[in-house]
Amino acid sequence: MNKQLTASKINILAFDASTEALSLVLSYNGQLFHHFEECPQQHSQKILPLVDSLLAQANCKLTDLDVIGFGQGPGSFTGVRISVAIAQGLAYACKLPLVGVSTLQMMAQQAYQQTGEMSVFSAIDARMGEIYFAHYTLNDIGIMTLQDDERVLKPTLLTLEDKQGVAVGTGWQTYPEILQDNANIAVNNEITLPDAGFMLATVSHEFTHKRTVSAAQAQPKYVRDTVTWKKLPGRE
Repeated sequence: MNKQLTASKINILAFDASTEALSLVLSYNGQLFHHFEECPQQHSQKILPLVDSLLAQANCKLTDLDVIGFGQGPGSFTGVRISVAIAQGLAYACKLPLVGVSTLQMMAQQAYQQTGEMSVFSAIDARMGEIYFAHYTLNDIGIMTLQDDERVLKPTLLTLEDKQGVAVGTGWQTYPEILQDNANIAVNNEITLPDAGFMLATVSHEFTHKRTVSAAQAQPKYVRDTVTWKKLPGRE
């Protein structure tokens, strides 16, 4: 099974700025417009011009859309706030509903759509010797679904001896020793950062089932309950 990024029948703008990557996708009238780049600490300068660029390419306006999706974290605190704030601003301006999507779920969804994997372990380097971690499995409608909770923890505290599946995200590159004794979990080195293009299936499903929020209700998902950490050069 090798499903790639595909357009939604619903008109959706989605974006994520929660990590080093900045990604946007516009699905409009069956057309797909996508942007992905790694640009640490440049998200706030680039995101709105890129939104305008995608809308111009599609020859549409924000008011032509049905819903906006946004990456709600976990990730860098600055990046998560940018995602939420931009989503709120656009939603307020155009009276559009919002759907927040986890960065960890995006990577799991990408693994499924590109390779058919149905058990995915997502981990993002959270700095300070920790990772953001979650396990996702496929439900019966093709959406990767959270098992247990999203967590932030020391890699040494993660136990996966009895688990099987694929690992995605920067956490595994930063701490390869986590899986050195586990032959049942393989690392997919092609999926390291979340890509908003793989929010479309989730946003479409949530919108169809009327599980949206207003601009005032949009919330970040920090996972870590403190906003103080050591910043590294080139990192947010």
